[in-house]
Amino acid sequence: MGKKSIFELGWLERWAILVHRLSCYKRYGMQKGFTLLEVLVAVLILSFGLLGVAAMQLKAVQSAHVSYQRSLASIAAQDMEERLWRQLAMSPSNCPSDDDATMLQSWSDSWGDNLPGLIISPSPVDLVSQVNGCDYKITVEWIDDRFSFSDGLGGGKENVSSLVYFIRIPGAI
Repeated sequence: MGKKSIFELGWLERWAILVHRLSCYKRYGMQKGFTLLEVLVAVLILSFGLLGVAAMQLKAVQSAHVSYQRSLASIAAQDMEERLWRQLAMSPSNCPSDDDATMLQSWSDSWGDNLPGLIISPSPVDLVSQVNGCDYKITVEWIDDRFSFSDGLGGGKENVSSLVYFIRIPGAI
């Protein structure tokens, strides 16, 4: 004999099935879904996670921009070194001057547009030593207000980025 339908059973058998099902619900819980409170807590946790992802994305974009600026500053310093080599080729008997106004002006004109906020006021090139050749310190500084930070002491914002390169070229060819 096969399995009977619920409608083919007597009232006592139906009652036994209903009691069995209710006892199972009590054992495993009658709830089969989520409450509104659980959904709100899950949405709150998800929103904090998404805010964290957005903050990491912002930091990644800022870091990429800072990296781009540092790359430009490095190329600008290499360009200054090439200009010193050119000066040495024009007068090979002594070290190139570190205060040649024409060279500094042409350098600042060519790099001022590429590296916004480039600071030229103190000379970017300093002749450090002439002992075993010409030792120069090339300093490339720029201001970027987008990534400034406060010193925490009420002294305002510090927003100068700086890279320093030391090079040595021969004193006489």
